[in-house]
Amino acid sequence: MNIDNAYQLISNKLISWFDQLIKLLPNILLAAFILVIGLFIAKKVRKIAAKIIGKISHHAALNNLFESIIFLVFIGITIFTVLSVLQLDKAVTSILAGAGILGLALAFAFQDIAANFISGIFISFRSPIQIGDIVKIKDYMGRVEEVNLRDTVIRTFQGQMVIIPNKEVFQNPIENFSLLGKRRFDLSIGVSYGDDLEKVKQVTLDAVKGIEGLSGDDESTVFYQEFGESSINFVLRMWVNSPEQPAYLKVGSEAIIRIKKAYDMNDIMIPFPIRTLDFGIKGGVPFNQVS
Repeated sequence: MNIDNAYQLISNKLISWFDQLIKLLPNILLAAFILVIGLFIAKKVRKIAAKIIGKISHHAALNNLFESIIFLVFIGITIFTVLSVLQLDKAVTSILAGAGILGLALAFAFQDIAANFISGIFISFRSPIQIGDIVKIKDYMGRVEEVNLRDTVIRTFQGQMVIIPNKEVFQNPIENFSLLGKRRFDLSIGVSYGDDLEKVKQVTLDAVKGIEGLSGDDESTVFYQEFGESSINFVLRMWVNSPEQPAYLKVGSEAIIRIKKAYDMNDIMIPFPIRTLDFGIKGGVPFNQVS
């Protein structure tokens, strides 16, 4: 008797499930149709988005990111629509609630990674730096090797590879020496108080004329700055027609050689630092009386 009851209960349950399946069959077919159509539309939209984004941005990683986001958005809409057709509204609500809680937890756990990631997106859109540019970011100066969504890689002039998080790149000033296509070399010089300053200026400018690598569009200039302890100091400003470090250093080195030769020929003195020791101050003993 117990076996018969159990059999009857199982039979009734299976029949009930079968009845429900029959009732849901139109919804299941409709849901399957929506799923297929949704996947097809998502793929088509992804291709269209790839073409549009490719015209706006040439950053491959960023383009792939936005294409994937658009694709996933359409897939998500399709899945939620299918669940609604199958009358699984409670499941949809639970999924949305779980996604919200999970997203909040991940935001707190990976906030630095998220900040670098978002900064990378802004950098890719604004493009303040390009691969190959010579830049200075914080304390690092060199050539940009990579611009990723999370970090920027710089090869310094000493040959080290420096990986800088994009958050630091985005929040700090960027000196880009490649934008103008030229760099300015500032050379600080000091001459004796006994020299004719007008003559010093002319001799200095004549000495650097014709240096290979100087910009033909910008003149070299001399500006006197201060009365130093043992010299009158000025700065010579020269524009190098290339942002490259070897050209920059070569021009500076050649300028120093030429200026030294010109000063020697014109009896212009670059004085050594001088310190005067006065032993005759009040309370002291004159030097000639020291035994």
